[in-house]
Amino acid sequence: MADYKTYDLGDFKLQSGEVIPGAFIAYKTFGESSSPAVLYPSWYSGSISDNEWLIGDDKTLNPAKYFIIITALFGNGQSISPSNSKIAPFPTVTFYDNVKAQHQLLTQGLGIKHLRAVTGWSMGAAQSFQWATQFPDFLDICVPFCGSARTSLHNQVFLEGQKSALLAAKHISSAGSGQDRVESKGQEVRTWTDAERTTGLKAFGRGYAGWGFSQAFYRERLHEKFYNAKDLEAFLVDFWEAWALSKDPENLLVMLRTWQAGDVSKQEPYNGDFEKAMASIKAKTLVLPSKTDLYFPPEDSEYEVKCMDPAVGTLDVYPSIWGHWAGGPPGNMEDVKWLDERLAKMFKETPTGGVEGATEGVGKLKV
Repeated sequence: MADYKTYDLGDFKLQSGEVIPGAFIAYKTFGESSSPAVLYPSWYSGSISDNEWLIGDDKTLNPAKYFIIITALFGNGQSISPSNSKIAPFPTVTFYDNVKAQHQLLTQGLGIKHLRAVTGWSMGAAQSFQWATQFPDFLDICVPFCGSARTSLHNQVFLEGQKSALLAAKHISSAGSGQDRVESKGQEVRTWTDAERTTGLKAFGRGYAGWGFSQAFYRERLHEKFYNAKDLEAFLVDFWEAWALSKDPENLLVMLRTWQAGDVSKQEPYNGDFEKAMASIKAKTLVLPSKTDLYFPPEDSEYEVKCMDPAVGTLDVYPSIWGHWAGGPPGNMEDVKWLDERLAKMFKETPTGGVEGATEGVGKLKV
């Protein structure tokens, strides 16, 4: 039995105009619904449980103080995805669509009228930025860590490499960044043989190994110190390949397209004006990049904060050699402590800006 719930969204209309029939979003809550609400969206490939390391009675996200909601991305295998539906091809889903679904869950399913905060890592950070621009009056605090409001060209290139490595196992090419794949007649059926799946996912995992952690991480041999890898090959097999092989390739491709197309200005009333979108943010926002992140570098975060009202946006940089993983599933507890201290300070110093907490849940909930 799943340790999370799902909320039925019905026939869910996407930003593209397409519809996901019988859509649903997966979520899990911690704490009492009468407490101030905090939304904590999932990251690329992450399940709901993968977010739980930042929640606890010794953390800022303390269920005794806050009503914490973890939501799952479309395509993660818990919310509606290729792996748990018969939808093929699965439509392109944007961050706008994910946040729209989350807003529907919060307001109609859980009766939440206001959020104390939205925070998240990586694609969770992108969703945090999306919330702050899509529903600027709905939250007091926004803390995106190791992520971006707009997926950079360099980040898109990295993802194209990953996408192409995965599709190559089926002898298919990418149709381009944010797009699907180039298919000829007879290739439309999106089932994977065991051999295709294994070959593609192993390549995907090894490709990711050069990006998730920094050069300094490997130079200092932290894979041996923290993950007990006897050598580099063992780390690639036991950590990265094992991670990739636990995933569904079509799910990964859906979420990858969402990531590639990330841009908070691609919605009304901004219509492509990134600076205008960032200037619209009203929630007190703390942007936390890692100094060694290879695809969310601090320079991009500096520009994001520069575009915000000076009274709204603040930048602080993880002093970490863990690369992107500075903000991810814990390995280095020093980075966990660093993040939690900054969350605590934000929650303490930011005034409440609306009706917090939730009323009794309504809507179509199912386990």
